[in-house]
Amino acid sequence: MPAIMTMLADHAARQLLDFSQKLDINLLDNVVNCLYHGEGAQQRMAQEVLTHLKEHPDAWTRVDTILEFSQNMNTKYYGLQILENVIKTRWKILPRNQCEGIKKYVVGLIIKTSSDPTCVEKEKVYIGKLNMILVQILKQEWPKHWPTFISDIVGASRTSESLCQNNMVILKLLSEEVFDFSSGQITQVKAKHLKDSMCNEFSQIFQLCQFVMENSQNAPLVHATLETLLRFLNWIPLGYIFETKLISTLIYKFLNVPMFRNVSLKCLTEIAGVSVSQYEEQFVTLFTLTMMQLKQMLPLNTNIRLAYSNGKDDEQNFIQNLSLFLCTFLKEHGQLIEKRLNLRETLMEALHYMLLVSEVEETEIFKICLEYWNHLAAELYRESPFSTSASPLLSGSQHFDVPPRRQLYLPVLSKVRLLMVSRMAKPEEVLVVENDQGEVVREFMKDTDSINLYKNMRETLVYLTHLDYADTERIMTEKLHNQVNGTEWSWKNLNTLCWAIGSISGAMHEEDEKRFLVTVIKDLLGLCEQKRGKDNKAIIASNIMYIVGQYPRFLRAHWKFLKTVVNKLFEFMHETHDGVQDMACDTFIKIAQKCRRHFVQVQVGEVMPFIDEILNNINTIICDLQPQQVHTFYEAVGYMIGAQTDQTVQEHLIEKYMLLPNQVWDSIIQQATKNVDILKDPETVKQLGSILKTNVRACKAVGHPFVIQLGRIYLDMLNVYKCLSENISAAIQANGEMVTKQPLIRSMRTVKRETLKLISGWVSRSNDPQMVAENFVPPLLDAVLIDYQRNVPAAREPEVLSTMAIIVNKLGGHITAEIPQIFDAVFECTLNMINKDFEEYPEHRTNFFLLLQAVNSHCFPAFLAIPPAQFKLVLDSIIWAFKHTMRNVADTGLQILFTLLQNVAQEEAAAQSFYQTYFCDILQHIFSVVTDTSHTAGLTMHASILAYMFNLVEEGKISTPLNPGNPVNNQMFIQEYVANLLKSAFPHLQESLQVKIHLISFWKKEKQ
Repeated sequence: MPAIMTMLADHAARQLLDFSQKLDINLLDNVVNCLYHGEGAQQRMAQEVLTHLKEHPDAWTRVDTILEFSQNMNTKYYGLQILENVIKTRWKILPRNQCEGIKKYVVGLIIKTSSDPTCVEKEKVYIGKLNMILVQILKQEWPKHWPTFISDIVGASRTSESLCQNNMVILKLLSEEVFDFSSGQITQVKAKHLKDSMCNEFSQIFQLCQFVMENSQNAPLVHATLETLLRFLNWIPLGYIFETKLISTLIYKFLNVPMFRNVSLKCLTEIAGVSVSQYEEQFVTLFTLTMMQLKQMLPLNTNIRLAYSNGKDDEQNFIQNLSLFLCTFLKEHGQLIEKRLNLRETLMEALHYMLLVSEVEETEIFKICLEYWNHLAAELYRESPFSTSASPLLSGSQHFDVPPRRQLYLPVLSKVRLLMVSRMAKPEEVLVVENDQGEVVREFMKDTDSINLYKNMRETLVYLTHLDYADTERIMTEKLHNQVNGTEWSWKNLNTLCWAIGSISGAMHEEDEKRFLVTVIKDLLGLCEQKRGKDNKAIIASNIMYIVGQYPRFLRAHWKFLKTVVNKLFEFMHETHDGVQDMACDTFIKIAQKCRRHFVQVQVGEVMPFIDEILNNINTIICDLQPQQVHTFYEAVGYMIGAQTDQTVQEHLIEKYMLLPNQVWDSIIQQATKNVDILKDPETVKQLGSILKTNVRACKAVGHPFVIQLGRIYLDMLNVYKCLSENISAAIQANGEMVTKQPLIRSMRTVKRETLKLISGWVSRSNDPQMVAENFVPPLLDAVLIDYQRNVPAAREPEVLSTMAIIVNKLGGHITAEIPQIFDAVFECTLNMINKDFEEYPEHRTNFFLLLQAVNSHCFPAFLAIPPAQFKLVLDSIIWAFKHTMRNVADTGLQILFTLLQNVAQEEAAAQSFYQTYFCDILQHIFSVVTDTSHTAGLTMHASILAYMFNLVEEGKISTPLNPGNPVNNQMFIQEYVANLLKSAFPHLQESLQVKIHLISFWKKEKQ
């Protein structure tokens, strides 16, 4: 079989591409089968043949034969791909008679296939693809070359129901293409022209839809018509919606029919989303009639949550569509209904439905409801932010000073509060979760969906709390009481309650917050004592940690409580249950950031600052933590030390703080002095990596004052860097590049990377550029640059480039003199790593251009000082950057170029020779990306650069002739030059006229 296939593929390659012969359909079918069902070489051969055939300029002439005689559906789809290709890319250059021929053929084929109801069902996908082909033709032809299209399709629809059903699909697709997906696909002028044409001729389409809805008994046709109408509703002239019987037809005739209720409700939702003031009565009618029907279909006492969980897909979709309808209508027109006293009851019924639907256990539906509750709460709060409910002490008496609108919604808002508290999503800080098997574990992947939901729910509950904090407190206290007495005890209930309590931090008055929090923490600590079992304790611990981390204002005001909380966190750091230690460290760092000053001051009743207690016991506190948890702990303590303003005290604290890691560091350095081979021992190298990571995190928190610690280990650290580099190079020389994947070599590279991270981290936080440039930079360049240049590409650390970029950004002019040395070492060797393609070495790629950007922005004179050949390399690399498909690299490249052009313009001496050598070259390369659809994301920046360059020419800033062969006016020359660039990019534009139009608009826009 494979031999036959290979033979077939070779034979096919010759024969199918020979257009002097008649097309062999069986052969084509075999090749297509080979593509879908073959393997290896034969499949590749089939792919190659079919690609060549598809790209052949005359391939489209064979489509009719393929569609008529092929027995293979995949071959027919392939034929349609050829056709689609020619319509999208070559339609404008085909002779008119051929365009007419293709058009006629496609229309005939659609009519033939869709007139037969059995055929429609059987060949659904095929007809769908044919319909899309017709829509692509319409985008090219209608209305200019096919002015009668709308009347043609409407007329044909009256001849057969089956044909009418397919025509509805075509109209729907056309509407989507023109109104929904036109952005970026067709020009704005063209899109506007198509939209205007559609609106002008819509009456015929509307009459057809009306005719079907009123007269047809064919359910699939009616459904297709409603689906098409749904697509029209967001753009048709409003008179068709509000000045016809459309709304009442949808509600009375279709809303209560199971087959049509979903699409009808979607149509009503689309109408409800229209924001105009002149049709108030129609909106009121829409609301009241829909609510009347709704109460018959879904009585107000229905348990919607249960109905949803037991419902079929169609019924579940209806509940989702109902939530969309109510949310859309009430957001847009709720106030219109509120104002009418006779509709108050109907409004309350709608809100009752919203509450019932909000209880459905389906996140997507809940998000829809949440959007409305958030909108309502925010609106009520903004109307009168300062009028609040009575103090909780007076909560027995009635609410004072409640604005009338808020009064109207009071009972509903209380239920929404309960809903938010019962369903609160999991915040980012909570790491201890219950998995699908009911086990309590640490969460490793952040659930971004849940985090976003939490943020929206938190915002809503904060508004609701501002509206009536006494009610929020009552609900939360009751629910907490039910956790303690066991009537509502469950992990889920406790979690949602505690997440809700944590979420409203800052929404209560400080005194109320204090009283409330003391109760909450007391109850939770009691619950922790009362419950047995590690899982229970882990869940309760995670909730205590989450809540205390959310209330820094309270902690700052109550030192004793803050101290108790931190000591409790230290206890949790010994608790080995999954996630508890992580969360204890994360909460500790959060509290350290928010309350840092309190730890370095002597508090009332204390003999020394709490930071001293922590440093005295640091060994005991961290003894059960994993290395990455220790790093977090060190960062947290660093924030406290950073808050100490007395420099002498601070230096003493840093010494004490880094004592443990320094002891291990000194011991390793001592051993290495006696025997350098210790730096090949895996355990030692691992320890070095961990110590440096601790230093990195500590430096991040302490900032510039960390210089005392960095200075202590700096030269030893650079010597270790050099030594490990030599070890890595020797290993690669002996065993090849594969050795870089080995654990020991990877650990060595970690040490190098962390060294660079520590230095760049400190430099970026330092505040004395001259001291850094004089004392820290020379030994660093000495250790790092030659090593980078000498290494094989796979062993070069991308952090060398990012460290240099950070140093240049921070030190600016102080380092201009060192730029040639840095460039000599890293520029050309890195460029050779990344200029072969757009993918290899992504980190080096990104960091290389960040370094270039830094030098360009802060040390531009250095660029003018380098030899011309090297400057050309710099410019080539910038051009290479903006041609990248990696978005971040392309954006950086464009920013560098723009800044470079602006910098050059400031340098009179160098500017003219720069323009003469590079101006046209840059222009050509910018146009190559402007005309490339894969670079549309950078279009705004392309336009800014072109405008700037045209402006230089226009205002005579370029005095040197840009065309030395013929030194005419630069403006004339550039216009001609750009015209030629456009012609070569768009050969199908009719000569000169269209190109000139484009050029004139370019020039005008540039002036704007």
